[in-house]
Amino acid sequence: MGKFKKFRYLIPAFTFYLTTLIFLQIAMGQQEHKLFEEDQCIVCHTEEDILPENFSENDIHLQVGLSCAGCHGGDPASDDMDESMDPESGFVGVPSKDEIPRFCGKCHSDINTMRQFQPRISTDQVEQYYTSVHGKKLLSGDEKVADCTSCHSSHEILPASDPRSTTYAENIPATCNHCHGDTEYMKKYGIATNQYEEFKESVHGIALLDNHDTGSPACNDCHGNHGATPPGVASVSHVCGICHVNNLEYFSETRMAEEFQKQGIHGCEECHGNHAVNKTFDKMVGVGAQSVCIDCHEKGDTGYNVAKNMYLQIENLVSRYDSASVKLEEVQKRGMDDVEISYLLQEANQNLIKTRTLVHTFDLGKVSSETEKGIQKADQAIGLITKEIRDFNVRRRGFGIATVFITILVIALFFKIREIEKKE
Repeated sequence: MGKFKKFRYLIPAFTFYLTTLIFLQIAMGQQEHKLFEEDQCIVCHTEEDILPENFSENDIHLQVGLSCAGCHGGDPASDDMDESMDPESGFVGVPSKDEIPRFCGKCHSDINTMRQFQPRISTDQVEQYYTSVHGKKLLSGDEKVADCTSCHSSHEILPASDPRSTTYAENIPATCNHCHGDTEYMKKYGIATNQYEEFKESVHGIALLDNHDTGSPACNDCHGNHGATPPGVASVSHVCGICHVNNLEYFSETRMAEEFQKQGIHGCEECHGNHAVNKTFDKMVGVGAQSVCIDCHEKGDTGYNVAKNMYLQIENLVSRYDSASVKLEEVQKRGMDDVEISYLLQEANQNLIKTRTLVHTFDLGKVSSETEKGIQKADQAIGLITKEIRDFNVRRRGFGIATVFITILVIALFFKIREIEKKE
């Protein structure tokens, strides 16, 4: 029990947290139950079986005590339809398409209201929305574009942290695809509708949808949430750089970044793609069939030669590292000391990772300098492995010789004893 003493101070805190959580659940359940008994909007719509489509008792607004009147106005205490839906009581009914952003913004843009429920949440979503492609088109009269309810739904809104929510990280691609994957619906806009299919097969899509890594980007991580818009030439690299910080830093300082900007070429997208971003591999650099460098550079020009030599440098380091790793397995199988060797190979691997990142500098000197460090570490590891195996073989031979000697000695002793016994 002694080892648990240092955690004893956590018990009161944990007990308090658990008790609070239970009371909150009970309170919310009672609040919801009270709404379903006393709110005449809910009572009437339930009795008449005319609840809105996809109505859910788990809706986040209902959970905090906001009923129909919280959005639509009116008097939820009256069971008289004319009184409860009287415009003088604030009843506004179902908003039109162009009214929805401001309709939701009545609360979500009011810092004093939101402070009661979600103090940390942003209250400029409506302003952001009108900077988006969706918002601008809605203002121009296009009612096919997404509004708040298109992404969040209306009567079954769940927190983005809830796996059932339309805005949960893993569900966002499907939410966006509801419109953007509909060929007929998107026909008038002249944009592709295969983004979701491409994304599913990409390194990001596999991580998010197959491996359930919610840290991997979904549509909104690159395009934005309420201010969703296609990244421009100047912003693509910065969007990618949110996660790939070093790559952005290296690329931004190159001449190629300036040229891309002048020619209207999207930085990272030009080599890696956008929705169909594949896992990177070394042959993307160089001048082979799978290289992206030869899309722009021709044989004989400076870029072609730099790409060719960078690939050779990387392959040289990979070869040395792999060779050392295979030899290390021999050491480990024989039970020899592998600590220092493992450290050297870890350092060599870090050099390899950095080398692959330094490719974005397009500087052969920097790439060569890092590969040389890695090769040196791999060679040191190979040297130690060779010494370990040699020492092992020496010890084994010595043990073999000693075994033979002892065996001869035992046999000689055996015969000597027999000779003595015969004489006696």
